[in-house]
Amino acid sequence: QAQFVESGGGLVQPGGSLRLSCSLSSNFFRKWTLAWYRQGPGTRRGPVATISADGTTIYDDSVKGRFTISRDNAESTVTLEMSGLSPEDTGSYFCNTAPSPSRTWGRGAQVTVAD
Repeated sequence: QAQFVESGGGLVQPGGSLRLSCSLSSNFFRKWTLAWYRQGPGTRRGPVATISADGTTIYDDSVKGRFTISRDNAESTVTLEMSGLSPEDTGSYFCNTAPSPSRTWGRGAQVTVAD
């Protein structure tokens, strides 16, 4: 069973940038479609960026043009580059498989966008 470990969150001012990383301990990493999920205050957790095994990416409209997801199959990591951050991006960010996430979630990375 995959173990997801997210890192890179923090406090940033509006308009700022952050880079999130997720490492996975699984021999099947290369075959999986992976996603970054966001859970904001009082909202359900949902995918904001997805990357398939062949590198095809899909973004939620709310982050399109500002977030970039990438993967390194050799290192078994998936990264989310975030720019132009706004308070609406505040939340906990998790990586997991997609479209059906594993039952085992990591602890997530907290992102807070505020002055």
